[in-house]
Amino acid sequence: MNHNKTQACAVIALTAALGATSVSAQELIIGLSSEPTAVDPHYHDLTPNNQLGMHIYSMLATPDANLIAQPELATSWEAEDDNTWVFKLRDDVTFSDGTPFDASDVVFTFCRVMNNESAIGSTGSSVVSNFESVETPDPYTVRIKTKEVEPIMPEMLAGVPILSDSIVEHDEINFDLENDCGVTGTWPSIDDFNVGDAAIGTGPFKLEKFSKGAEITLSRNESYFGPKPDWEAVTFVPVPSDGPRLAGLLSGDYDVIESPAARDLSQIKSNDAFDYVSTPSNRVIFLQLDIGRADSPFITTEDGSNPFQDLRVRQAMSMAIDREAIVARIMDGLASPANQFIPDEMFGAIPQPATLEYNPEKAKELLAEAGYPDGFKVTFHATNDRYINDSQIAQAVAQFLTRVGIETELDAMTRSMFFSRRSGREFSFSMGGWGSSEGGAASFLRQYAVTTDDARGVGGSNYGGWSDPEFDAVVLEAISTVDEAKRSELLQEAEQMAVDKLGFIPLHFESTVWAFREGLNYDGRADQFTLAYQIKRDTE
Repeated sequence: MNHNKTQACAVIALTAALGATSVSAQELIIGLSSEPTAVDPHYHDLTPNNQLGMHIYSMLATPDANLIAQPELATSWEAEDDNTWVFKLRDDVTFSDGTPFDASDVVFTFCRVMNNESAIGSTGSSVVSNFESVETPDPYTVRIKTKEVEPIMPEMLAGVPILSDSIVEHDEINFDLENDCGVTGTWPSIDDFNVGDAAIGTGPFKLEKFSKGAEITLSRNESYFGPKPDWEAVTFVPVPSDGPRLAGLLSGDYDVIESPAARDLSQIKSNDAFDYVSTPSNRVIFLQLDIGRADSPFITTEDGSNPFQDLRVRQAMSMAIDREAIVARIMDGLASPANQFIPDEMFGAIPQPATLEYNPEKAKELLAEAGYPDGFKVTFHATNDRYINDSQIAQAVAQFLTRVGIETELDAMTRSMFFSRRSGREFSFSMGGWGSSEGGAASFLRQYAVTTDDARGVGGSNYGGWSDPEFDAVVLEAISTVDEAKRSELLQEAEQMAVDKLGFIPLHFESTVWAFREGLNYDGRADQFTLAYQIKRDTE
């Protein structure tokens, strides 16, 4: 036997093993509770989509863990007057394909948002539709004039990821929507992003592969202008079921998982090889009612009426639901009952909201007063793979309502089916979730509760058609008020009106849990985002 050759092979094998260990130490595998539906950052305003987008793209401003807008591609901003904002841009940024970033890319992004036929809801366009003009006095300055006063423009633009204008053929880019802004080629489609051709960003990672239902792989963007992430490669694996997700963590298949079941936290806590963090979120789970149509498709009443148009019926539905029981028994205490649509500490919240009463007997009385002593029938639509315990929550809501005489049939479905059908306003009664961010109370109220006005960019998610002119007037005044104290006062007034009128019925606020292997640390975020570049190796 050639011992020298054997030793050489052993050295090579050891070196390879050490190399593999080194490489694996640079890789992070995350088990997701809910899968992104697209890499296109302007396709659908969903948490799984947005958190993926924040790995690949950057924005003019970015929300920190407490949802305060911080400079990102913009170094600073100021309001020249009530309708004019000026953003100064970084001059040291390149896209992942090596193309330099400048003001033209910002203008192109605004134009693409308004030319995105596949977008669900008003993703991005609710901001840009308020732009009267966008000028670029120099390559690193953007001046935006708005049609209506927008006092929180930086916060609003913290939800608009910036694309490279190199992904389309174009002449000189300018904010001229009627003439395609100088774009001469085809606007990028959702498929262009999903296959990676258009997924060119300035974020901390680059897209390697998007395999729907399988995995998403990213590689570190070595030209990223910000702090270098700890990880050379990140893999996101969608695992919607709690059990397999936890089993994957315990077996070493995943380094981090989202939303382990509360009942499993004691198992994680008792094992020194793992840890977890629980963070209160700003996501409210709520019920949306079809109030705008007299003839609603999934309601059956003796006289053919729509009972949701009667406030007493909406009050009865709210009183029929035991929020404390949902929090305790279904959420295992990792939630809090919602008595308004944002957490009490957010901007524009009612400081000490009255507790929404659980009173099934009173609910029956209200139904009788409204002319439905024998109740009515309704189909309740919900997701079964989007929010924490959404299927179980929906089942409980259906049971609570049935007990007071509203015979409720649950139709739970995957989020891909649910969101497309909801955006087409197919439902009479559905369950949704919304994590408020920019502007506090204004986030939910302007997006869901105000009468839909595409030109003004409000009410894009008002799928139930609720419309109250008195309420609209207060919200629209609030979001156009520059003075923060006055704006907060108006938002509190509007929030109270929304609670009193119950165009929507709040249920609870989720708390978010992340579990991870020993040696890692993640602080968690109120917006529920799992950001690989904020997951750190434990330095202790």
